[in-house]
Amino acid sequence: MSMDAKRSLSSPTPDEERQPSLGSLLRTAVGMLVALTLLTGVAYPLLITAVAKVAFADRANGSLVERDGKVVGSRLIGQAFEDPRHFWGRLSATSPAAYNAASSAASNLGPTNPDLTKKSNERIDALRAADPGNDAPVPVDLVTSSGSGLDPHISPAAAEYQVRRVARARGLGEDRVRALVRAHTEDRELGFLGERHVNVLLLNLALDRE
Repeated sequence: MSMDAKRSLSSPTPDEERQPSLGSLLRTAVGMLVALTLLTGVAYPLLITAVAKVAFADRANGSLVERDGKVVGSRLIGQAFEDPRHFWGRLSATSPAAYNAASSAASNLGPTNPDLTKKSNERIDALRAADPGNDAPVPVDLVTSSGSGLDPHISPAAAEYQVRRVARARGLGEDRVRALVRAHTEDRELGFLGERHVNVLLLNLALDRE
């Protein structure tokens, strides 16, 4: 064997000399983990929160609604209204109570589930009992819950269905109540997303001021 061959077997090549050690690799990996954690887990959320609070201050703070200096709800979260003098919103399947913002959930009941049919029939019976003589078809959003269980809106058709009951319970003219519904009917988001809708809380607060 030549001397050059012996040296090639016994001496590391320049590439071998540049290979990092296991400790060096671990330090690099841990450093990258810490850096990315701080960047994506701390700095980025803080930045987005700060931008949201400046650009969308109302929504970032919960879109709270106040009356006489007291918070009475949020534009983004529904409430359970049962008084015939108020418009009723959608059903809620959250637990342990309806419209629980800490437990957003749907009922997960399929269209052939007997429990869904039972709950819908119970809601129809309650609507009919509160407004005897109203034989109009009950809008579907008044007898079903939303996917989140927190939907604060109903359709204009669902509001119209309740106009006669609310007007009679309050001693107001139907035209006046219907005008309030129109005033609180919101257009589609950006003009094309979703459907026109009525915020139940804001509408009921306007009624209470009448």
